[in-house]
Amino acid sequence: MSTDEMQAGPFSTAVRTLTGGVHRDAERSRFLDDLVAGTLPLTCYAAMVAQHWHIYAALEQAADAMRDDPVAGAFVHDGLTRLPALEADLDALLGEDWKTRSAPVPATIRYVHRLRDVCRTWSGGFVAHHYTRYLGDLSGGRFIAAAVRKAYGLPGVTGTRFYEFDGIGSPAAFKAQYRDTLDAAAWSPDERRRVLDEVLVAYRLNIDVLHDLALGGTSSRAA
Repeated sequence: MSTDEMQAGPFSTAVRTLTGGVHRDAERSRFLDDLVAGTLPLTCYAAMVAQHWHIYAALEQAADAMRDDPVAGAFVHDGLTRLPALEADLDALLGEDWKTRSAPVPATIRYVHRLRDVCRTWSGGFVAHHYTRYLGDLSGGRFIAAAVRKAYGLPGVTGTRFYEFDGIGSPAAFKAQYRDTLDAAAWSPDERRRVLDEVLVAYRLNIDVLHDLALGGTSSRAA
């Protein structure tokens, strides 16, 4: 299906259709498979949490910059903020000195650079990355959290607070409202194409991070 054909309906449907293949690629990540199966050391999970911290630091700085933007501002919601939860998880997993033991892998460095390049001044770029991360976390995060807790014997939400979205109410209702907001964004057809292209960039950057983690890029550094 062409981009023009996808845009004939709701824009949120176009995004979901376009990203179906790369979403499946992410779900088939060897790193995630091994992680939820419990065949990797807990330090590898901590390494993934550390990558999230670097990514969300850049994304949530962009959210502050775009809060008053007439289009992007509609997507900024304080209940989504992940940095405090990530810092609590890293403190539990690595100790109070976690910042000295949480280096980004090369793919994360590229990801953060992209976020800084497009998310602070381009509303469509911000929404593309915002959608990819937060709706992905809301959709698959509960499964990952439950699997990690079971595999590594983590009590309660220790080390997995990142996946607990207590400030948004019903996740299903929130996602529905988010998609309504996406459909209502006042973008021209050309701008919608640009946003769709950037969503694909965001998905690929996320997959690249998982690939680097599978290669052991941070396991030794988080040990």
